Amino acid sequence: MAAAEAAETQLMLGVGLIEKDTNGDTLWVWCYPSTTDELRNMLLRKCCLTDENQLLHTFVYGQYRRSWFYITTTEVPDASVLKKVTHFSIVLTAKDFNPEKYAAFTRILCRMYLKHGSPVKMMESYIAVLTKGICQSEENGSFLSKDFDARKAYLAGSIKDVVSQFGMETVILYTALMLKKRIVVYHPRIEAVQEFTRILPALVWHRQDWSILHSYVHLNNDELEALKTCTGYIAGFVNPEVSNRPDLYDVFVNLADSEITVSQPAKEAMTMGKLHKEIGQLILQSAEDPEKSDSQVIKDISLKTREILANLASFAEVSDDGEKPKLSFETLKQKRFPPATENFLCHLAAAEQMLKI
Repeated sequence: MAAAEAAETQLMLGVGLIEKDTNGDTLWVWCYPSTTDELRNMLLRKCCLTDENQLLHTFVYGQYRRSWFYITTTEVPDASVLKKVTHFSIVLTAKDFNPEKYAAFTRILCRMYLKHGSPVKMMESYIAVLTKGICQSEENGSFLSKDFDARKAYLAGSIKDVVSQFGMETVILYTALMLKKRIVVYHPRIEAVQEFTRILPALVWHRQDWSILHSYVHLNNDELEALKTCTGYIAGFVNPEVSNRPDLYDVFVNLADSEITVSQPAKEAMTMGKLHKEIGQLILQSAEDPEKSDSQVIKDISLKTREILANLASFAEVSDDGEKPKLSFETLKQKRFPPATENFLCHLAAAEQMLKI
């Protein structure tokens, strides 16, 4: 097997099964390989079968302590071999962000479990994908890992939708991401949270870093502790209580009310000036152009970002110890930028590890 394919297949970490029985109890039934109590409790929390509100979410995903989880939930039809089960969830954990890939694979595993009523077939398919990157079955559909490109997953959301909702304020999100700030997004519907948050890392395309995305977080101590170990992040919540937790965010996005709030302590670093207006107008102009696709809008924003970073790098001085060029605050001061621009460039140099301390 080619090295690339081997690397591709080693991305999955585990598979699990959660069932809700006719008595209304939700239980962790099976997993391969074994998992920790902490992870199991977290996944039970994420799976909608433990929810009081009885809403069925067919597919949710998120990240916890550097691992991604993907959960597909299905209702059991009356004629099924699963006699005492009303619903079940298939859980996959993996090292990579690729919702479409794992939604497709968990759907196949769901069909297998509905048909055979035993995890054996699921485990065979899981191992086939893990080792060969493919599982084929006539009645349940085929799955090929390499059909799902990571870059496609990065571009699957719509940046145009974000701009049409927030207009000029999109530049607040851009600035927060550039400065590696903490963004919390709230909406009562998990699907809305996931759709909105997944595209935000594309605003800083030069980093291509989706590890900052935590699209489904509960106000649970373990989860919040894990979140607090990250420098900057985008965290999605469905609990309105999160708005009373200013310790968790620099920027709060109330998606339901289309409002963006910058927290008091972050206001200084997030001061907007002429440069921000320029960037905001560029984002708006590009996103409102009906001829442009979402990926072209991302490209436009990325070109502007590269221009800003190249500008910043041109002020940096090469150090004697052969390390990468660093920028001193004094050098920046001599350039006589407007205060808000100077402030932004200084914080940006710090975020990009270019600032001489």
